[in-house]
Amino acid sequence: MAISFANRFNADLLDQNYERWRKDPASVDSTWAAFFEGFELGSVQPKNGAAAAQAGAPVAATADAPLQTRVDGLVYAYRTLGHTIANLDPLAHERPQNPLLSLRELGFDEKDLDLTVSSKFLLGGKRMKLREMIGALERIYCGPIGTEFMHIQNPRVRNWLREKIENRPAESSTEQEVQRRILRQLVKVESFEHFLHTKYQGQKRFSLEGGESLITALYGILETCPNRGVEEICLGMAHRGRLSVIAEFLRKPFRTMFAEFSENYLPNTTAGDGDVKYHLGYMTTRKLKSGEEVEVRLSANPSHLEAVNPVVMGMTRARQRIRKDTDDRRKVIAVLIHGDAAFAGQGIVAETLNMSQLQGYRIGGTVHIIVNNQIGFTTLPADARSTTYCTDVAKMIEAPIFHVNGDNPLAVRFVSELALEFRQTFKRDVVIDIYCYRRHGHNEADDPVSTQPTMYADITTHPSVGTQFERQLVSAGVISQEEADALEKEMEERHEKALGIVKAAEKDQTINSFSGSTAAPQPVYTHEPVDTAVRKENLAKVVKALTSVPEGFTIQPKLKSFLLEKRAKVWANNGPFDWAYGEALAMGSLLLEGIPVRLSGQDARRGTFSQRNSYLYDQKTRERYCPLKHISPDQAQVCIYNSLLSESGVLGFDYGYSLNFPNLLCMWEAQFGDFANGAQVIIDQFISSAESKWQRPSSLVLLLPHGYEGQGPEHSSARLERFLQLCAEDNIQVCNLTTPAQYFHVLRRQMKRTFKKPLVIMTPKSMLRLEAAASKLEDFTNDRFHEILADPLHTEPEKVKRVILCTGKVYYDLLKHREEKKITDAAIVRVEQLYPLDEAQLKAAVGHYANATALVWCQEESQNMGAWSYMFWHLNRMFHSIPLWYAGRGASASPAVGSLAGHRAEQKLIIQDAFNLGQ
Repeated sequence: MAISFANRFNADLLDQNYERWRKDPASVDSTWAAFFEGFELGSVQPKNGAAAAQAGAPVAATADAPLQTRVDGLVYAYRTLGHTIANLDPLAHERPQNPLLSLRELGFDEKDLDLTVSSKFLLGGKRMKLREMIGALERIYCGPIGTEFMHIQNPRVRNWLREKIENRPAESSTEQEVQRRILRQLVKVESFEHFLHTKYQGQKRFSLEGGESLITALYGILETCPNRGVEEICLGMAHRGRLSVIAEFLRKPFRTMFAEFSENYLPNTTAGDGDVKYHLGYMTTRKLKSGEEVEVRLSANPSHLEAVNPVVMGMTRARQRIRKDTDDRRKVIAVLIHGDAAFAGQGIVAETLNMSQLQGYRIGGTVHIIVNNQIGFTTLPADARSTTYCTDVAKMIEAPIFHVNGDNPLAVRFVSELALEFRQTFKRDVVIDIYCYRRHGHNEADDPVSTQPTMYADITTHPSVGTQFERQLVSAGVISQEEADALEKEMEERHEKALGIVKAAEKDQTINSFSGSTAAPQPVYTHEPVDTAVRKENLAKVVKALTSVPEGFTIQPKLKSFLLEKRAKVWANNGPFDWAYGEALAMGSLLLEGIPVRLSGQDARRGTFSQRNSYLYDQKTRERYCPLKHISPDQAQVCIYNSLLSESGVLGFDYGYSLNFPNLLCMWEAQFGDFANGAQVIIDQFISSAESKWQRPSSLVLLLPHGYEGQGPEHSSARLERFLQLCAEDNIQVCNLTTPAQYFHVLRRQMKRTFKKPLVIMTPKSMLRLEAAASKLEDFTNDRFHEILADPLHTEPEKVKRVILCTGKVYYDLLKHREEKKITDAAIVRVEQLYPLDEAQLKAAVGHYANATALVWCQEESQNMGAWSYMFWHLNRMFHSIPLWYAGRGASASPAVGSLAGHRAEQKLIIQDAFNLGQ
């Protein structure tokens, strides 16, 4: 063989691995498994490494090695390296070469080509000339399809793929009806793109020209769905080819598509501002020739390439749950379409791949399709990645990879059908890498000739895949030239007819009637109180589950005392209930009411601060027990997952889940609030703006630990100011709560209102067990959520000269100072919900103190952070007759100081200022 392992593996190691492999093929690493599987080892004797090496050990092949060893080595080499010389690039003038696959490197020379050989590992051991064997291997592994699968450790998976690849039917055997259908699909796409190019010159559309075989791959999957048990496809993709996919695959009406190109087009959105046409989603039900139907949902997607990946995975898992497909996960599949540069370059790709087999995030595998333009904007692969292929990142999860020449639609069709079959068989991700090109620039107003002159010289003269395939079918007699011409004319007439309708509508000023929006209008946001109280007898059922474990379950003594016994005592005494107890009561009460709950995040089951302990572990068997799953036989389902160490991927997944399962309390928890920085793209492009752009409401809850306890700049601030800067048009809700009961009620309120809005909660750290912050039983059974909390301790409002407004944990520092200094002329009002701000309630709370001469906003955060910049505008407008003061840290580049002593000194000054400023 060309690749030498002689220096890596000694003879004893060879024998040891061989014995292990004979007992369990999965027990050795992939290199050994591939070797033992691919070579004849009949003469290997135990404890005889030298004999093993002579009998076919993976050493450099020479003419002195036994013939069978060299033949088997040749087969193995082509399976491993054949893709490196495959005919993949439509623009290549010649096929690539790899010296490692030369006759000499494989231990042969020209005179050996007429030797009669065989390998039991190829084509059933069929005897043939060596040149025939090489020819067969080149057709299988070095033609228009280059396959990478030898990196997969499981021999069963490898053998399955090998059988499918090596027994691939000849292209000529493809049914003529299928070939005609493929041609029609290609002509439709090319005609649509050409029509747009001529009618809307200079407008961005990110055309599919050069990569039209994407449509062949999608139809290969779609038309195979019924036979594979698929009822629904959740689809995600970036810009390239998106309009063609929407028009030709999802069948969005042409008149709607053309209307969106009109300069006079006004989208008929139900709310918000809409988005450009190549960001929009669409949904349809495709009825196939067999009469069976497949639902297809294309997710809306911003310009942040690959950000949609985890969103689509979350949407897929939710749809699987709706279709009761959570066991096999066969009915609903995810298909993600990528660009080559983005797949290699964007970190969220690896995060998404890493989710694929995790308990809380698996969806039974994703079919990835890469439209490999061999360029990213103006950057060539040599400058865009350090790997041979853009797909190499997918090897981290041992996904099989099919590289395929985009100018060969029959090969594309084959790998797409095989990819779906693999996904359905093994419930794993699979990658199709369509080598193609980009006929125009990054967009149609971009000229690529200045940066890639030689590439585009080739592209200019290169016939389209549809043109080539048409010639092929005409030559083979599958279709006549007259039929081909008629098909092109039919497509052109369809487009012209649709455009005529749009132009007529423009004259009548009715262009906005073609929006094609499938969004449903949401009720207007309201501050109306919501009944979220729960009867004591229902809470008792939750408490019973929370304070007991199954008989024989050995719980850790500390947890038994801290959780079970203490919680039982708190219930018996009607309080005080801490933060985690309030959260558990909220989730449990919703479960009893038939509302399912999902919570995921890093270490979410225990909680970062050991506060939640939603799962208990048997000290002897490590058996897991979740009390919230055992409240009632007819309760709703609760899912609490420890996530992978990812923010962007996991938050995107849970956001997607919330879109497709709206009657679920879906929560994502950051380990520390500032970790949300890693998910900023999801927050900015989806959570805060998707309702405005795409009319997709979500009720996702973000739990962000926040509070200044001297833990340094990285673990103090959840960047409250950033969320408040994103607030407009009632798009999200931002809360900084001060009691467990408030947390209880706001979670329940989230599921009780008729409209859906994301909810961002600055959750506490030191307040989790603060006695002053605890709640009584009556707070849960006889109360509701209060967006503004007036001062409950000040009973003489006429004496108040100063009103201090605050939000979150700092309230308890202010309260303690007021009590210690026996201050009687200052009231403290808490703003529990910062946005949307209930100005009427706030005015009433402040107006209660008619003699107040100073209004103070107090916060722990720096002046350029926290809520001050947001609240200043509101307070200055609402209370212009009262002097307004700021008590908090000064402006700073870092969220907090790094020393505990410095923190305490600053905190002391803040509290003093709150009571002294303006005197």
